[in-house]
Parts: sequence; structure tokens; C-alpha cells
Amino acid sequence: MLTVENLTFNYHRKKSPLFSDFSLSLPKGGVYGLLGENGAGKSSLIYMMTGLLTPKKGHVMFDGIDVRRRLPETLSKIYLVPEEYELPPISLRKYVKLNAPFYPRFSEEDMNNYLHIFEMDDDINLDELSMGQKKKVLMSFALATHTPLLLLDEPTNGLDIPGKSQFRKFIAQGMTDDQTILISTHQVKDVEQMLDHIIILERNRILLNETSQRICERLSFIESNDKDMLDKAIFSQPTFNGNGMLLPNEDEETEARIDLELLFNGTLNYPLEVANVFKATTK
Repeated sequence: MLTVENLTFNYHRKKSPLFSDFSLSLPKGGVYGLLGENGAGKSSLIYMMTGLLTPKKGHVMFDGIDVRRRLPETLSKIYLVPEEYELPPISLRKYVKLNAPFYPRFSEEDMNNYLHIFEMDDDINLDELSMGQKKKVLMSFALATHTPLLLLDEPTNGLDIPGKSQFRKFIAQGMTDDQTILISTHQVKDVEQMLDHIIILERNRILLNETSQRICERLSFIESNDKDMLDKAIFSQPTFNGNGMLLPNEDEETEARIDLELLFNGTLNYPLEVANVFKATTK
């Protein structure tokens, strides 16, 4: 669906490139998590995926068309919910009337269903909403467009605890088999059970790009005080009940849940060791 080909990009000529000869592909279908530290380029990459930023070299292709051309036929298939945005001082109904025609698969009924998950309705004025409420409204509209590619940049920022739980239900209910959703976030605990595929980005390189199923096949996430197990761990971090440990999955059991924080920190600190786990031959 979307391919990033040999991308080079920087904001200032005197600074080293944020991306240099960088490539990535997003196949059709599934929920992708894009993780990385501040400054890793997650938001910049997402904006280049929509054509809002232009790379110095390389291309971002969506269904074979360069997104920098900003063609209506391409833009109507991509929707971006940025981390920060302003909504116009109008009613939601007027907002829908003005914007929905651009998206041929938009469903007002679905939007109202998504608003209902967030305990909201469409009889509201956008300029009277809090930041969290605005995010709920924009995400409801975004998912109702049913675009093949939906990009969410820090979607849980500004949401309270019930809102984060509603967000997970919102994605689960609105996701379709032919849609690709890319979630860029620091709030890993908010999304770790939603992701089909995990991409960990460090400046100008991908440290991990694997399906959740393969991660569970290759890695174990354990909390224990066992010293022998600790010696075998690729990475560990203290917890209230001992140590959270990232280990090779020697038993190849795939029922364990991914601890996304442990995976992220382990991959950043020991990228070669984690990469070698996935290069090893399956028994």
C-alpha cells in the first residue's frame, strides 16, 4: 500500500539529516505501532507519508502514486490526525457537511456510533470543547472516513483514563480488514494490546520491524526475582515485584502478552541482541 523509498530529509541545511537513504513499507491491513524516542522523526515521517513535508531525496508512494503530488485521488484515501491541531469555531454538523464529501466512503452513521463510544453526540460546537473532547471528535470523524490509510500521531495525549479505555474500544470496533492504521505514540501502555505489527525507530534506522505474533514467538516478557533467569535476560528493569525481563523465547510459546515498554527499552539499549533473536533459525 505505502512504501518509503530511499528517503533523505532534514529541516536545516547545516544540520545532519533526520533521515538518510531510509526505506519502509506498510502492507495493506492491520494496526501498526510506530515507536521511538523524542527526536527520532516519527511525526516528520508521518507528515512525509501525507505529502505535507517533502523529502530532499527519495519518494513516498501510495498505491504507486507519489504523495508529494497531493492529488485528490490520493488524499481522499489517507487521513491524518496530528498531535496538535485547531478545529474551526463551527458546529460538528457543519464541519461534517463541509468535509465529508471529500471522502467517498464516509459514514455519518458510523461517526455517530464512534462518538457514542466516547459518550458524545453530534449536537456540539467545536469551539466549546476541551482538548480531549476535540481529539475524540476528530478521531471519530477520521475513522468514519474509512480511508485505506489512517495515521494517528499521539492519539491518546489529552485523553483521561476512561477516554484511553474508550479509544481502545473505538479502534477495535471501527477497524476493517482492508484498512491500515499507523499509531505513533510514546504512551505505549495505551496501545500495546492493539497492535498487529511493531516498528521501533531510532534516528535514521529501524531497530525492529516485526509482527506481534513473531515477537511473541521469539521473545518472552517475564517478571521475576529468579537470578538464573536474570543472567539469561537480554534486558531487565526493576519493577515492584522484582525485575521485568526480556528473554529469548526458548519454549516458543506464543500466548504471552507483549510488554511494549520492556520491548522498547530493551531494543533501544541492546538492538543487536534483539535483532539476533529474530535472525536465529526457528527450531
